Amino acid sequence: MGGAVSAGEDNDELIDNLKEAHYIRSDLVERAFRAIDRADYYLEEYRDSAYKDLAWRHGNIHLSAPCIYSEVMEALDLHPGLAFLNLGSGTGYLSTMVGLILGPFGVNHGVELHADVIEYAYQKLDYFIKTSESFDKFEFCEPSFVAGNCLEIPPESRQYDRVYCGAGVQRDHEEYMKNLLKVGGILVLPLEEKLTKITRTGQSSWETKKIIAVSFAPLVLPKDHTNNTNGKPKTVPLPMFEVRTLQELARISIRHTLRVTTDSREGHPRGRGSFGGGRGLGVSGLHKYGPRFKRRRVHRRHCNSVVLANKHVVSSALPTPAPLDNNNNRGGRDEEEQGRASWGVGGEEHGRASRGVGGVEQGRAAQGVGGEEQGRASRGVGGEEQGRASRGVGGEEEEEEAERETGELLRAEPPINILRERILCLPLPEPLKMYLLYYREK
Repeated sequence: MGGAVSAGEDNDELIDNLKEAHYIRSDLVERAFRAIDRADYYLEEYRDSAYKDLAWRHGNIHLSAPCIYSEVMEALDLHPGLAFLNLGSGTGYLSTMVGLILGPFGVNHGVELHADVIEYAYQKLDYFIKTSESFDKFEFCEPSFVAGNCLEIPPESRQYDRVYCGAGVQRDHEEYMKNLLKVGGILVLPLEEKLTKITRTGQSSWETKKIIAVSFAPLVLPKDHTNNTNGKPKTVPLPMFEVRTLQELARISIRHTLRVTTDSREGHPRGRGSFGGGRGLGVSGLHKYGPRFKRRRVHRRHCNSVVLANKHVVSSALPTPAPLDNNNNRGGRDEEEQGRASWGVGGEEHGRASRGVGGVEQGRAAQGVGGEEQGRASRGVGGEEQGRASRGVGGEEEEEEAERETGELLRAEPPINILRERILCLPLPEPLKMYLLYYREK
């Protein structure tokens, strides 16, 4: 299943394609997708296929197509503090993206049939926490996984605000899945070849919406066996809901405070593009582009001077003008004619041109009428070199020359990890600093 959008060269280009095709429609979902590189959940030898809109399988390891995950994330309508259950959690890619939105006080559980896939998911989760630059940009609800068949969850188990099933469900198991939901909760699942959103509106009332046609492998039915000790059917206990320790709460609070407080030395908030208040990605202000996003840098010349010509204000990309002397002339201007023409000072011909009185060529130029070079430059319109400079836009020649010198496109500078810097500056012992950093290396 997949192939709905073009492949990307990297994670951000893939997401751009998903946005253009309207699979990703909300900023919240976009930020979560950009924060995690899909290729990190592939085996190394298959990374080249990570940015195609296709499902991928290797043995028991499986990832759905990006367009499917996009629709699922949009349909779940996530926000901080919810309890989420992922049936068929696989590599943990979806659960990790969900954890970015839930924040530290949500619940993020997964049930996976294959024990080797759970081991793989925990390896990828550990890699994300230890190495991803995105980890410090939000407050994270770390997922927990258990091994077992999701059709063997005992009926007395807790209910969730959001449930997703990553395998095809038949009508026989629809009620079973619905009972995992709290009132007001949302269930997203492939139901008879249709990705379906079911909302529990009451104790025994539901709303159902078909999203898109999909093709999923069916749920694996439980084996018909009983527990030999007591003769009861085997059940799969869900992960425990653990109350956080005071030490963990302190770490969450300190990291949150460091994100949202202002830098007293500068007197204004720092890192507002990367960090924000609240809990979870939904209110964290995580920059829309992940750390791997690369953009071409556009050079612009600063408009440091202003010319008044015939009551029009024209920006000029000239060096910062020197102070006026006693005769209202600018100092440091060696080219007398150009200086006088630009500022309308002194010289019989140039003075008249600035006042719009005389000087057939230059007078018209000052009035914004003629003069092939100077007239257009004064209006900020033409003149291959001066016109572009007057508009304050760097010429293409400058960019192309820079690219020829460097041999590559100009890239945006990587963002500074402000949270890490603030933690390292705290007057604390090094072990406490490393605890606040989740023992992450730089």
